[in-house]
Amino acid sequence: MLTLTQTAADAVKEIVARVPQAEDGGVRIRDTGGTGGFELSVAPDPQPHDTIVVTDGARVFLDETAAVALDDRVLDAEVSEEGAVRFALATQG
Repeated sequence: MLTLTQTAADAVKEIVARVPQAEDGGVRIRDTGGTGGFELSVAPDPQPHDTIVVTDGARVFLDETAAVALDDRVLDAEVSEEGAVRFALATQG
């Protein structure tokens, strides 16, 4: 299952806190369909078939395809001095 670094968990919580209608929600990761890419968005709730990953209060919702593709991955984040967030995926272990 996808895991999050502490930096990624903190970034997810900060991003979600900025969206008033999603304050109890999370970040949703959706497979873009065959391109090898993923789309991240803030979501107030998971979709019915999403896998929910929780790390230190940060919630990440994975669509069915993304859950399979990211099963052995770690989500990390880099936050710039301006507050911009860049997420990256790495292989676990």
